Amino acid sequence: MELNGIKPADGAKHYKRRVGRGIGSGIGKTAGRGHKGQKSRAGGYHKVGFEGGQMPMQRRLPKRGFKSHLLKFNAEVTLTALEKLGAAEVNLVSLKQAGLVGEIAKVVKIINTGAITKAVKLTGIGATAGAKAAVEAAGGSFA
Repeated sequence: MELNGIKPADGAKHYKRRVGRGIGSGIGKTAGRGHKGQKSRAGGYHKVGFEGGQMPMQRRLPKRGFKSHLLKFNAEVTLTALEKLGAAEVNLVSLKQAGLVGEIAKVVKIINTGAITKAVKLTGIGATAGAKAAVEAAGGSFA
């Protein structure tokens, strides 16, 4: 390989089409825009979702559902994560310090994913029915 033999990869370079540059170019006069109409004119186009005055799809369909803005304050911790944490007493502050839940979390719930063998005392933390049974079976408690 020599410097004078280096060239870009196939398809890496392509020419920029110069429209409206005379009959001989094949794309002169109307420059591929056709004749008349909104799309042929400079600055003439429509907003996203516009259907020519017909009632647009996003307005024809009914509104449905709701997403609570409070969801961002909720967090989940698995039984496996609790096992790895290895603390005898766990509360919201200790979970935040360990990085298991986000800093803005206010409500934490233990979910039944994985297994736990160590006895853990949970303070101010909720749990699903299955997770509660697993924690209590391992000798843990809720306060």
